[in-house]
Amino acid sequence: MTKKKVLFVCIHNSARSQMAEAFLNTLAGALFEAHSAGLEPGRLNPVVVEVMKEEDIDISMNKTKSVFDMFERAEQFDYVITVCDESRAEACPTFPGAAKKLHWGFEDPSSLQGSKDDILARTRQIRNSIKSKILQWIEGA
Repeated sequence: MTKKKVLFVCIHNSARSQMAEAFLNTLAGALFEAHSAGLEPGRLNPVVVEVMKEEDIDISMNKTKSVFDMFERAEQFDYVITVCDESRAEACPTFPGAAKKLHWGFEDPSSLQGSKDDILARTRQIRNSIKSKILQWIEGA
């Protein structure tokens, strides 16, 4: 059976799409080949790296990637899943092609305010929501 190629897309490719890519590859790597990219690639969010380590997933060496680079290489995907929050959904990039397009809205960890503990707690909630959505999606695949 051929693995389904999945692209997770958000604005900066620094948090949500990185977590979704890591969870799908970790939890269902036999079925899916996940990638992630952003419209304006930024820097990997260190809080996200920290909360993913709590799940025994090390993304510290990941690089942020541009959705335009993937498009220029004519990469093809079976699914393109945008993970921008609802308030920025109109700014969330699209990816051309025959892929099934899905939208899963998650809050952006880089927009969180408060103490380090508050930001960690909220980022864990976002991480857990992404993991839950991935597990739910795998079950239906």
